[in-house]
Amino acid sequence: MSVDIVIEEPRWEEAGLEALAERACAEVLAHLGIGEAEIAVLACDDARIAELNGEFRAKGQPTNVLSWPSDERAAEVPGGQPEAPEADFPGEPIELGDIAIAYETCAREASEQGKEFATHVTHLLVHGTLHLLGYDHINDADAALMEGLEVEILGKMSISDPYLSE
Repeated sequence: MSVDIVIEEPRWEEAGLEALAERACAEVLAHLGIGEAEIAVLACDDARIAELNGEFRAKGQPTNVLSWPSDERAAEVPGGQPEAPEADFPGEPIELGDIAIAYETCAREASEQGKEFATHVTHLLVHGTLHLLGYDHINDADAALMEGLEVEILGKMSISDPYLSE
């Protein structure tokens, strides 16, 4: 597995984002039985993610994490399993897509929720990676599937259920 990280906001380096991202992404892929894959992560600030959120989702405000899957993998029915990703060429890693994560929003949310910063960021990276794999929370059935996977994966990482406090 390869996680290519572009750090635009220096505080991400201090926070150890590279190690957090590699672990979170690897745990998701291992849990779902997915082999060699590539993910790109943009470690940015609120201003940059607000710009991206406006450009791609017509919401010009900051958010914690955004994901851009390389292919459409969503299930055809609510609560169904997304399509398994495949490499473009045999023997090559699967290009899953890109994730952007915003420092200030993550720090604010962790503080407001009484969570450790690294724990909250790990959850968001697991969440973003699942989005790359076609999971979503648009409706209740999809949300239940995705959140259940997040809880299982985070549990394997000794991180408690992030939805208990919400």
